[in-house]
Amino acid sequence: MKTTNNIAIIFAGGTGQRMSNGENSLPKQFLKINDKPIIIHTLELFQDHDEIDKIYIAIHPDYFDYMNELVKHYYITKTAGIVNGGATGQESIYNALKLAQAQNDENSLVLVHDGVRPNITKQVISDNIKCAKEKGNAITCTPCYETILITTNHQNPEHVPYRKDTFAAQAPQTFHLGEIIEAHEITRKTNPNYENIVDSCTLFKTLDKKTHMIRGNRGNIKITTIEDLYILRALIRYKEDIDAFGLTRNE
Repeated sequence: MKTTNNIAIIFAGGTGQRMSNGENSLPKQFLKINDKPIIIHTLELFQDHDEIDKIYIAIHPDYFDYMNELVKHYYITKTAGIVNGGATGQESIYNALKLAQAQNDENSLVLVHDGVRPNITKQVISDNIKCAKEKGNAITCTPCYETILITTNHQNPEHVPYRKDTFAAQAPQTFHLGEIIEAHEITRKTNPNYENIVDSCTLFKTLDKKTHMIRGNRGNIKITTIEDLYILRALIRYKEDIDAFGLTRNE
């Protein structure tokens, strides 16, 4: 009998073109911060969390063996499977979800998370699980502190929503395994390339499914550009100082 688990789905199937400075550059998920690959920083957040039972990883096929080596070297013992990523982030997630579906009860919770978003807190993971158990799903968000402009021609603002009503969707995004698989399979019938589907929240909303927000931490950045690496280094140094001096962290 399949058991119900809390599962992290970590997708890192990209090649990091926006950060590449040469043909031999490593994808951003493998760049090192404090002598440790970014994806390992991410995986350790879930490895060390008491409520997470399993981890599934979607990785670019060219780095499948390397990912296996990293998981063993850094003792990511909750890893239940590694799969090849797809042509898009959503296809990579789908590949990992299908493996999870084969091994776990469909009522299991899956926390879908970027491999290059290595700075969430334990509380954010716990809040995702709690909200998804109570309401069916959870979308990690933070309030926007800058004015958001809506434009279709990328030249003139057509709408300026009230800033107090704007939030940035981040990760993890948490769902029941059976429901998120169903959402993917419905979408794939008419939109196999996931056009304009940028995350799991968008996937649900395109199907008119209700989603529920939980508050994330401000340092939960996604590493996309070189500048993000500098920010991440500073954030990790900040966390280490907080831990070293026994101070209280401002989430």
